[in-house]
Amino acid sequence: MRLVLSWLREFVDVRASAREIADTLDMRGFEAASVEDLPGGDAVMDFEITANRPDCLSVLGLAREVATAFNIPLARPSSAPNGKIPLAAVTVGANERVTVTLDDPDLCPRYAAAVATVTPATSPDWLTARLRAADVRPISPIVDITNYVLLELGQPTHAFDLEKLAGAEIHARRARKGERITTLDGVERALEPDMLVIADRDRAQAVAGVMGGARSEVSAATSTVVFESAYFKPASVRKTSKRLGLGTEASARFERGADVDAAPIALARIAALMRQIGAGTIVGPVVDAYPVRREPGRLHMRRDRLAALLGIAVPDADVSRILTGLGLAATAAADGWDVTAPSFRVDLLREADLIEEVGRHYGYDRLPATFPALNAPPAPSDPRVVRDQLVRRILTGAGLTEAVTFGFIESSAADAFPFVARGAAITVANPLSGKFDTLRLSLVPGLVDAVAHNRRHGRDDVRLFEIGTRFSPTGETRGLGIAWTGAGSAAHWSSPARAVDFFDVKGAVERVCEALDVTVRFEPAGEAFLVDGQTASVLSTGAASPLGVVGRLSPAVCDARGLPRKDHVFIAELDLDALARARVPAPDATAPLPRFPFVVRDLSIVVADTLPAAIIRGTIQAAAEGADAPLAGVSFFDRYQGAGVPKQRVSVSVRLTFQALDRTLTDAEVQQSMDRIVAALAREHEAVQR
Repeated sequence: MRLVLSWLREFVDVRASAREIADTLDMRGFEAASVEDLPGGDAVMDFEITANRPDCLSVLGLAREVATAFNIPLARPSSAPNGKIPLAAVTVGANERVTVTLDDPDLCPRYAAAVATVTPATSPDWLTARLRAADVRPISPIVDITNYVLLELGQPTHAFDLEKLAGAEIHARRARKGERITTLDGVERALEPDMLVIADRDRAQAVAGVMGGARSEVSAATSTVVFESAYFKPASVRKTSKRLGLGTEASARFERGADVDAAPIALARIAALMRQIGAGTIVGPVVDAYPVRREPGRLHMRRDRLAALLGIAVPDADVSRILTGLGLAATAAADGWDVTAPSFRVDLLREADLIEEVGRHYGYDRLPATFPALNAPPAPSDPRVVRDQLVRRILTGAGLTEAVTFGFIESSAADAFPFVARGAAITVANPLSGKFDTLRLSLVPGLVDAVAHNRRHGRDDVRLFEIGTRFSPTGETRGLGIAWTGAGSAAHWSSPARAVDFFDVKGAVERVCEALDVTVRFEPAGEAFLVDGQTASVLSTGAASPLGVVGRLSPAVCDARGLPRKDHVFIAELDLDALARARVPAPDATAPLPRFPFVVRDLSIVVADTLPAAIIRGTIQAAAEGADAPLAGVSFFDRYQGAGVPKQRVSVSVRLTFQALDRTLTDAEVQQSMDRIVAALAREHEAVQR
């Protein structure tokens, strides 16, 4: 909200500078984005207004805050002759020139209309200067007046050319099926039956609370206008604005909650401005369709509760001054105050809201720093929070950096990474842009795009992980995503740098699963976006379905996501919720160190180059069960393809460790176990010992 200093001073006689006013309001919850000096000693202050304070999207609303902060009177709009903000004296009743019908009073509880004859005129310099200072482009006297009133009072209004309305009728109704309208921006829009429109006898002439229609637009040839000043249901305006992708100054106020009592006041202000600049005259009574009047909200604020929440006893005189200055009717009660909330304060719903108002204007800086009394121990942390913190510590310790990406992705990314939720993606009805039109099914698309962003900015080694929510038609799941490209280990005097490979990411996944007490295994898998032969599913005996996937991103996907084709990008994704269900806590028991020595034997075999090492390990462990020499460990230490090894075969070297807890093993016992293992490998995998 841009506030012009000279405009503000018409409501409140404040002598402070624009900077002092901005700093004062900033301390009362209105962030001052900037202060700009204008020629002639004027200035503009730009404030960030929170969504719960639509009353402050106006000069009057902010003037009310300034008057309370500086403890000076506010010149409220009044019909009194000496009022600083003049209003024309208007009467309310039937007008033979126009009829108003509320076909849907739920979406439009109040609609006021005034007919005016238009006199050729030009907008004065003071009016256009204020509009420009507020970033509003002057157009014509009638339109300028409606924009001026919107900024001044916060009440949107609209002007129709009366001669272009069929039957001189105004209906607030829902759109008909298939109905269309061309709005003032020249775009033809399809309306839906739950959207409220302002129509004449035959067709829709405006999208209620959002934008008027081009058919009844005021032009230089207009001689008679109908001014609209209404109250529309906030949820209806918000929904319509989002569906049409059309946000306006009017919709920004209506969808947050306008003042239901401001409709006739705005028309009176329009009448005064028309007379002041010679743009025309209101003809006949103002039509005010208001079938069910709304009663103001009544609240009670306890003195003890005020002191308990603020931590200080605010003097009664200050409480009454603050509430009255903000436009609230406060009456003293035995234990506090009975307060009537005005219609423009749609945010005042409970006692705590009143206490916040007192605290804001009494001054948060005057509240003592005290610790709240704890009457009960804090609730235990959600187990998922502790789990996520553990995963973060593990991966940051492994050299990865945490990333936070958007929960929205583009549909092409959802199509490229379909492995988390195999169903239909969830699309967003009103995306901010084409890149955010789908809820993410996976964390991988956002991480891959983050890797591409880092690569474009000159980073060669990128190691990212993210813990976040994924969305699918069946619900939400918590996942862990990893994306790694560049070096697997940095250059060191003892060894050169090494490029990241499948086993680096696989090792990170194993470390996470180990910390979460889940024993996993990896089996070959196929995914369209990953490279065959470098892709594996993460499985566990405690889970019925895969817990995740590890693999290398295919060159085609790298091209599509803006990564250099030569980059080897390895990704992984785990379902943290499924990991929690598969968790098998390790026993707390300890075992003594072995008293007897171990025996190590190395075994080299030639097998098919497509045979996974995990299957070889499983065959060895199964063959060693029941043997005289117990098998204590299996580790792979070499893999060779080349001269001396047939095509499509590979030489694998395995180190076997044998150890008994009750005796020293003999060579014969160890050899008997070795023979069983070699025989099993030859029988099941056609392995040949080298």
